[in-house]
Amino acid sequence: MTSSNPLDAVFEHIESNRTSFLDRLVDYVRRPSISAENVGIAEVGALLVEMLTGIGLETSLVPTEGHPIVVARWEKAPGKATVLLYGHYDVQPADPIDKWLSPPFEPTIRDGRLYARGVGDNKGQHFAQILAIESHLKVHGALPCNVILLLEGEEEIGSPHIADFVRANKDILKADLGVTADGPRHASGAPVIKFGSRGEVSFELRCRHANGDLHSGNYGGVVPNPIWTLVHLLGTMKNADGKITINGFDDEIEPPSKEELAAVERLPLDVEAVKRSLDLSRLDAPEETPFYERLCFRPTLTINGFHGGYGGPGSKSVLPNEAFVKCDIRLVEAQDPADILRKVAAHVEKHAPEVEFMAQGSMCPWKTPITSSFTAPLRRAFVAAQGEEPLLVPAGFGTLPGYVFTKILGIPAFVTPYANYDEANHAPNENLTLNCFYSGIRTGAALLHEFGSFRLPEREAGRRRVFRDNGRRV
Repeated sequence: MTSSNPLDAVFEHIESNRTSFLDRLVDYVRRPSISAENVGIAEVGALLVEMLTGIGLETSLVPTEGHPIVVARWEKAPGKATVLLYGHYDVQPADPIDKWLSPPFEPTIRDGRLYARGVGDNKGQHFAQILAIESHLKVHGALPCNVILLLEGEEEIGSPHIADFVRANKDILKADLGVTADGPRHASGAPVIKFGSRGEVSFELRCRHANGDLHSGNYGGVVPNPIWTLVHLLGTMKNADGKITINGFDDEIEPPSKEELAAVERLPLDVEAVKRSLDLSRLDAPEETPFYERLCFRPTLTINGFHGGYGGPGSKSVLPNEAFVKCDIRLVEAQDPADILRKVAAHVEKHAPEVEFMAQGSMCPWKTPITSSFTAPLRRAFVAAQGEEPLLVPAGFGTLPGYVFTKILGIPAFVTPYANYDEANHAPNENLTLNCFYSGIRTGAALLHEFGSFRLPEREAGRRRVFRDNGRRV
């Protein structure tokens, strides 16, 4: 008996094309597109235009001041929702090459996983979305809702031009919601829906005292040591209890809602297993703060690297003349990157005016309320495609440029990861399980189906606070 559910026919098409879909993914990920090195970007951008035009989307390659952005659209469902699907076609450099078990751009299948640079982050995930679109068009000749597909070529270098692009192209990016398939599923293996991500600022602190390295016996205790200067400065920025002590740092932080707290309470967790897997004797202070509350609702200050002085074998009685430290801060809603950088700069000027503060990259945090009316159809899509309820994560732990949707376009945005938890993105032996790839195609197809029958609410936006992005109003 043939099912009357149009989604079932799409699922059957996906199942019968598993081999050809995998072959096409292999062909896609074997093509390097490394934004940091400008390797293969133009070629892969052109390939995407050809691919998306070929499946029936109106497609263009839009130049920016950096790498181009691919925009494809199908808008032939009047009165239906418009979903903006985001992904990125650039990948990380493959170094260190010698740590790969197979060459990073020679895709290899081992034990039910496809190994290749970019297969999880993000080519395999947005390719699953593309195949979901194609499958609806092949089976029914139309999509159940309107779709705009935006594929960026600079995500792996911090998305430096996407805000300007979105700001300048609001008219062609009008949508009811944004969805990003990126990142891993939960460590338990369960599917997740994320309602935001933390922002980030990075900076460097440099200190130089004497005009050259000195003998520690002849000058120690007389000439200031730049390493100690930075150590003491850092000690004024975060105390031993784990509190960030920069004046005004947490002024804008919003407390989590009761729904958000309930959602993180439901996330599976074995803290002792986490500690064992990382060879930890304890978690970072403050130890009483719940695990997922740290990752969803608390900002961080991390020392990424500390450099100065002698690092060779044995000892050397030297008083170094210069040192530097690299740091990043993960931000939560509703912290403003420009405001935080100003506060860090003021703190450095107050406590160690001889230290040079150098601001580097930044990205806004963003969040969509977990009570969004779009949450229910997203959950139904996961159940239809994967047979289980997704976990709801109020804010992702890493950083994605979803703020361009919530804060510039003023629409709610969501992250629906398709990759396995151990995808090793940014690392050697990046991989995507074949099961995750196929379930991603099914989930993308179910998502389109759900929004085809969804009654649109009154315009629902993400949090429309005013921020500064690279000095401009957002």
